[in-house]
Amino acid sequence: MLLLGFASGAPFGVLAEPLTAWLAESGTTKTAIGLFALVSLPYSAKVLWAPVINRAPIPLLTKRFGRRRGWVLLTQAALILALVGLGQTDPRADLALTAALALAVSFASVSQDVVIDAYRVEILARRALAAGAATAVFGWRLGQVAAAAGGLIAAEVLPWPTVFLILAATVLAGTVAILVMPEPTPPPNDAESTGSGALAWLRDAVVAPLADMIGRPQWLTILLFIMLYKFGDAVLAVMKVPFFLELGFSKAQIAEVVKVFGVAATIGGGFLGGLVVARMGIMSGLLVAGLMMAGSNLVFVLLAWAGPDPAVLAATIAVENVATGMGTTAFVAYLSSLCTVAYTATQYALLTSVMAFARTVLSSSAGWLADNMDWISFFVLTTVAAIPGLLLLVWMMRRPPPSP
Repeated sequence: MLLLGFASGAPFGVLAEPLTAWLAESGTTKTAIGLFALVSLPYSAKVLWAPVINRAPIPLLTKRFGRRRGWVLLTQAALILALVGLGQTDPRADLALTAALALAVSFASVSQDVVIDAYRVEILARRALAAGAATAVFGWRLGQVAAAAGGLIAAEVLPWPTVFLILAATVLAGTVAILVMPEPTPPPNDAESTGSGALAWLRDAVVAPLADMIGRPQWLTILLFIMLYKFGDAVLAVMKVPFFLELGFSKAQIAEVVKVFGVAATIGGGFLGGLVVARMGIMSGLLVAGLMMAGSNLVFVLLAWAGPDPAVLAATIAVENVATGMGTTAFVAYLSSLCTVAYTATQYALLTSVMAFARTVLSSSAGWLADNMDWISFFVLTTVAAIPGLLLLVWMMRRPPPSP
């Protein structure tokens, strides 16, 4: 589970800091770099092709390795090829080809996640599901940090094509794991869906959870809040690496402070957010964390004034990541509270897809904004972008809770 989680997290790390740094060094405009956030759209749309991965066999691979392991191997092979191909492109000569390969990496990565999640649930005993999920998440975080920080550090001494070749090799950790593990026993109801069975599956898996959600009071307001709550944070996140590079920090400094030190700050912020929510309740916790996230964006103004000072960079990342960790914990608690027990998995997936879709689309304008204003104005604007979500939250807190 640790190695499979590592293989899932590594591509996500590649599409963050290393890709952004590569584009910035190649002279790509901030507007174009911001639009590259759209390559993450498959992460919010995986529900569309997950049923195919769940049911369809693969010629040769399914017979040799089983359906789950066959799909894992196929998606990992596609992911490795896409990562190697991405490194062979030249953003200066053909930015569209670079974008297409980045999108292919995203699609293969998401597809791998879908089948690995299913494999984990089916291979583990029920009593081990929680431990397996926690281990996989820890592995995902290790893979994400290893790819993001390792890619930036390696790029200080190696050409980018070689860096992406090394990053592609990180996926092999999951390949080794899946080859030494057995194929899970299919559940009794795992027969191919046909006729009324397919209709029943569609009704139970999609229609019923959606109908339950739409039937609630203020459901449109809830969805709008989910889209807006982390808007300012999303706009800032896309432009952090170009800002650091333009300020004069090296890729190694960014890796050490932003990814390694920053992850520790995020984890600490997550625990702090849990304490705040436990003491104050979910809605009040969301408000406190939201105010901190909005305020933390202004710390980047101090960094813009200070210049390439590692101490100020560390302080900026500490404040921003603690606030982000708090907001993430409070937001996950809120999303979980919205789910009906009968449809928890489906509704949570739908809610997080809405959040991811909004975050990706809304943040894609960040590069255009950064191209058309100075950095200080940009960071002030990211703080302003957080205000609509906070105002909506205050309005929701003042409304009486709907009847059960």
